Amino acid sequence: MSGHSKWATIKHKKGALDAKRGKIFTRLLKEIAVAAKGGGNPDSNARLRTAVAAAKAENMPADNIKRAIQRGTGELEGVSYEEISFEGYGPGGVAIIVDVLTDNRNRAVSEIRHGFAKNGGNLGETGSVKFMFHKKGLIAVEKPAATEEQLMDIVLEHGGEDLNDEGDTWEIITDPGSHEAVANAIKAAGIPTVASEITMLASTYTKLDGNHAAQMIRLLEALEELDDVQNVYSNFDMDAEQVEHAAG
Repeated sequence: MSGHSKWATIKHKKGALDAKRGKIFTRLLKEIAVAAKGGGNPDSNARLRTAVAAAKAENMPADNIKRAIQRGTGELEGVSYEEISFEGYGPGGVAIIVDVLTDNRNRAVSEIRHGFAKNGGNLGETGSVKFMFHKKGLIAVEKPAATEEQLMDIVLEHGGEDLNDEGDTWEIITDPGSHEAVANAIKAAGIPTVASEITMLASTYTKLDGNHAAQMIRLLEALEELDDVQNVYSNFDMDAEQVEHAAG
């Protein structure tokens, strides 16, 4: 299965997201503020609408969301963030994209480069791996939560692209524009999800095992720990057992 979605599922099960809620809130608030530069009304700003929905899914207080929007629109004073995407390679030659929102480009470059170098990877040139990825909506549902028939009906009715059997989870793929409708339909059906996001999915995947698998998980964790990092995408593939073992 795609490493990205499996990694998201494993983190959810391990409670890692709850343990790092402060960091998650910080990242979400930064995304809301940047998205709000395109307009402070979520109804007419798709990026902001997605960011607000993600914040609400993490039970972020409404006042925090409101202030982040006001900082983005300029109603409140706030930090100005620069959006940067880094591309590189991880253990076994896997492709990696790191999205950053930073108020200090030099710091971000230094930290990202160090994170790659210390964990068996290296930065690449702009455009070196991004061509391998496409922006998609991804929703993961644990097998006991819904039947294939239930989910397929929702996918077909609300514009989803695909429904994949990924072992212990169902993985729904959508066009970015259809993600919200499909996610809302799943929620309305009372079906819980373990991941629901707009992400970057690769067209091909590189299988990792052994040392490369463990090193890849360490690299992911190191990059995600950095304050400026918003998202990390990769085309690694490994067995679920290997992900859980490597993640400890």
